[in-house]
Amino acid sequence: MLELFSYSLSYTTLALLFLVAFFIGMAKTGVHGASMFAVPLLAIIFGGKVSAGLMLPMLIMADLFAVKYYHRHANWYFLIKLFPSAAIGVLVGTWLGYVIDDQLFKTIMSVIIFVSLGLMLWMEKANKDSIPDYLWFALLMGFLGGVTTMVGNLAGSVMALYLLSMRLPKNEYIGTAAWFFLAINLFKVPFHLFSWESIDLNSFLLNLISLPFIALGAWVGIVFVKRIEEKYYRWLVIAVTGLASVLMLF
Repeated sequence: MLELFSYSLSYTTLALLFLVAFFIGMAKTGVHGASMFAVPLLAIIFGGKVSAGLMLPMLIMADLFAVKYYHRHANWYFLIKLFPSAAIGVLVGTWLGYVIDDQLFKTIMSVIIFVSLGLMLWMEKANKDSIPDYLWFALLMGFLGGVTTMVGNLAGSVMALYLLSMRLPKNEYIGTAAWFFLAINLFKVPFHLFSWESIDLNSFLLNLISLPFIALGAWVGIVFVKRIEEKYYRWLVIAVTGLASVLMLF
């Protein structure tokens, strides 16, 4: 066993932590869905609410890599519509963290994502004019994104559904998602610090030693995205989003 910053970790546990960091880095630079494997891994090691606080600084570090590389591609037209309702969603998610258990939450979200995924698959066959670029749709998806990112760091699937529905090109999709998650994850920090008390100095130091693996994952994600064609990238995100919804049921 290793004693690190008040944590007693086996070598296997430490290796899994670094694997989580690697997945987070990949997810943030374009391999969306990789973080869905990170969430349950970290929860198994540290438990639900503790793992959410431990993951947040890792997500922010990865967000910074993504924004650095893709910042020029962000579409602020969509971001401005998402931010207000996402902030409200974070507040609701903070409250839900006290009154609903993780499994029920994941089941509800899985059903919502499955329904939304079906709509998105239908829209893949529809005409350009049928893209649901409505304010109510952006507000709804922003709210769901805020709730899901606060309760379980599970907003990747929600944002994938919204941004793919807007038919954003590959790099614009990644850049817009990068700015959204950097802003909303920074907004979440005070709630983890002062409401849930799930972040402290020891957890942050543990995050810092994971930074090289986040950077490695971010680099792998960038290389992967460069090599995959636009049309295949869209279907990859759709497939991983569907798989993520299934994993949330367990």
